[in-house]
Amino acid sequence: MRKIRVLIVDDSVVARRLLTDALSADPAIEIADIAATGRVALAKMPFCNPDLVTLDVDMPEMSGLETLAALRKEYPNLPILMVSNLTEHGAVVTLDALSLGATDYVTKPADVRNRDAALAKLREDLIPKVKTFCRMAEDIFPPAQELGRTSAAVPTAVDLSLLDSSRLEVVVIGISTGGPNALAEILPLLPKDFPVPLLVVQHMPPIFTKFLADRLASKCRMAVSEASGGEILEAGHVYIAPGDHHMAVEREGGAVRLRLNKDSPENSCRPSVDVLFRSAAKAYGGRTLAVIMTGMGQDGLRGCERVKEGGGQIVAQDEASSVVWGMPGFVVRAGLAERVCPLSQLPMEILRRVRMGRAAAVAGEGAG
Repeated sequence: MRKIRVLIVDDSVVARRLLTDALSADPAIEIADIAATGRVALAKMPFCNPDLVTLDVDMPEMSGLETLAALRKEYPNLPILMVSNLTEHGAVVTLDALSLGATDYVTKPADVRNRDAALAKLREDLIPKVKTFCRMAEDIFPPAQELGRTSAAVPTAVDLSLLDSSRLEVVVIGISTGGPNALAEILPLLPKDFPVPLLVVQHMPPIFTKFLADRLASKCRMAVSEASGGEILEAGHVYIAPGDHHMAVEREGGAVRLRLNKDSPENSCRPSVDVLFRSAAKAYGGRTLAVIMTGMGQDGLRGCERVKEGGGQIVAQDEASSVVWGMPGFVVRAGLAERVCPLSQLPMEILRRVRMGRAAAVAGEGAG
């Protein structure tokens, strides 16, 4: 099998060496070339013919964003991974890059003095993405029997019987790769008077989630904030899980509060979708709507099982509109999703379920 060819673009000698060593450790990957500036990278592209580019967000002469724009103009389908520092500036520029067409991002290790740890972290974060985006990874889905369920046909229509018996009280969203752009597309379409709280686990590091919440707040009619822990959930409010913290909900009498913790990562993730979904199923039972969206891996699968067992509803994003159909794909293949739809239809699907469930409950109360 032909190796995946990667062009590394970074003005830092240390970063170039780390990236080279991290990627070269995998026998399926080879370094096509390296470039210290965006202009050099653009000049080398026709000759090294890479399958993927890693692109530093901050470079002299030609910034990472300028280089990204130039690459996208000439190579619209080329996978481009931004390499960012774990700083406020790095977070802002990375979010800009994603909105301009970067495929995804990785963050540089905070402490490069511990070379072994830095390399291990880069390999863990970078190699799966390189393989996934170059479509040379092994099948990410295990056989259906390994999931404990048989494969099921993909449902495409709303089952109204599900909506008649349950007044939804919370919407929880799990999302990862491709998430910032997807959230920026669907959340602004939800109304200011959205009748329930909406909680989001987006796989992102600290600092990044705060700026993601701020950006969404500037675009949405609903209130949006990064969760701080201890809040009583309010209808019409979007809560974003902070990076490096699990987010859960807990019932206290008639109220439900947000709880944050730094328990061990689940599915190599903190925050983890499974943690949020499990807690929602416990606190709200059948009044939970779980939405599983674009992302690598299978975080959210076990949480969706809990939601289903509790009588809640599950909607999944379809493969065609997902950047990576890992998280929703696992849920769909396990037969857990009642509805699978494209990103463009998710806002209406969420609204329809929330409103119809509440309308059915109100009608029942009036008849009584």
